[in-house]
Amino acid sequence: MADTKERNQTSITGFILLDFGNLHELKILLFLLFLAIYIVTVAGNILIVALVVSDQHLHTPMYFFLGNLSCLETCYTSTILPRMLASVLTGDRSISVRGCLVQSGIFGSLLAAECCFLSVMSYDRYLAICKPLHYAACMNSRFSFQLAAVSWLSGSVVSSITVCWLSQLIFCGPNEIDHFLCDYTSLIKLSCSDTSLMVLVISPVCFIFILPPFLLTLASYMAIISTVLRISSSARRQKAFSTCSSHLIVVTIFYGTLFVVYMLPDTAALRELNKVFSVFYTILTPVVNPLIYSLRNKEVKEALRKALSKTMAFITNHKLSSQHLL
Repeated sequence: MADTKERNQTSITGFILLDFGNLHELKILLFLLFLAIYIVTVAGNILIVALVVSDQHLHTPMYFFLGNLSCLETCYTSTILPRMLASVLTGDRSISVRGCLVQSGIFGSLLAAECCFLSVMSYDRYLAICKPLHYAACMNSRFSFQLAAVSWLSGSVVSSITVCWLSQLIFCGPNEIDHFLCDYTSLIKLSCSDTSLMVLVISPVCFIFILPPFLLTLASYMAIISTVLRISSSARRQKAFSTCSSHLIVVTIFYGTLFVVYMLPDTAALRELNKVFSVFYTILTPVVNPLIYSLRNKEVKEALRKALSKTMAFITNHKLSSQHLL
């Protein structure tokens, strides 16, 4: 009877993403800000991937994971920012139901995968600092590839389950999403279907794919800090801290804002604050990653310096060849 009632209701064909709708006077400023963030994010992460692939000195597990993370975050930010930029510029905030489901699925997949990659990278630093004699044997190329594959696969599993359930929902109004992206919780609230079973199943699944990576990351850094504090030499202690400080900054920003967003009560007063915190783990984390790793890591800076030198030498030789032919 309930199913018949749902089918008889008029299904909507699209949603309206409100984005930052109450900031019309800042439209141009927001567009330029998010455009700059998107360009830096994509260019910085692609540069890291290119350096990791091309430089033999970066063919280590740590940089292999970093390359995967950079690739992931390029996709992650491309799922959100291009549509937001078009919305801010044109004022068209509409998105089809199918497009919303696709964005929600890709976003959920990449979010789960990032949680896994951050935990894998923390485990890699734990082995390097706390078990240095066993590091080469434990974190070999085969095991590194397996960890990366599991991280990508975990995101696909979450996405498949979530999208499969979301595609069964019926939306009959209202159609406004007070956010800048289509997330799972927003779609659940707008559905006029019975979502009790879906919430009962999917929420624990998402919880399973996010909490264990967080706990592993937390345990790894607790062990790292404990080990570093026992180092007698201040120089060695500072070097050990600098090895994992970049990763720790990214992890703190990502998990800190992620938990705040999903732990805050859903009230009108906190909704704008929720969107602000969402910006941190969806938009700012991907742009922070290349900046931190490129500015604070000597090996990455050295690889970049060599790449620039080779590029300049190629350009110079090409100009000389052209002048000789003339």
